[in-house]
Amino acid sequence: MPSQQRARRSAGLLLFRRSSESGFEVLIGHMGGPFWAGRESAAWSVPKGEYGPEEEPAAAARREFAEEFGCPVPDGEWVALGEARQSGGKTVTVWALEADLDAASAVPGTFTMEWPRGSGVLREFPEVDRFDWCTPREAAERLVTGQRVFLDRLREHLADGRVTPDQEGA
Repeated sequence: MPSQQRARRSAGLLLFRRSSESGFEVLIGHMGGPFWAGRESAAWSVPKGEYGPEEEPAAAARREFAEEFGCPVPDGEWVALGEARQSGGKTVTVWALEADLDAASAVPGTFTMEWPRGSGVLREFPEVDRFDWCTPREAAERLVTGQRVFLDRLREHLADGRVTPDQEGA
């Protein structure tokens, strides 16, 4: 099957830490490159990346987290948050992991693209230009629409049937 017809799949890891004010916070990244510069709403993502048929989704999530954050995945139990299809057709698989990393310590990987388009000039940009810990409400505003479902799934997992302080409005 030609690569453009192959189903595009990504896998990622959503770190969370417990918080007395909001129940929990998640670590998300602002997408790098000129398209996302100056945008905040729907311009953030779970650390994730594409993988092919030869790679397992969990291995891709581990690889992509290390590439985008710049350190190995912390130890801990992975919680499957399932899959979601984004508006562009890509299917994203995400796991959650309880861990507390310093968002400012990220050393993201880079990618190269022609910029400005049509100029013939290749420039290097960070895959993610910054990370931030966000309450579920903040993350729901910042994340690309197709990934917001993972916040709900994490909230359900953590609540175990109870309502968390930030459940309404997120």
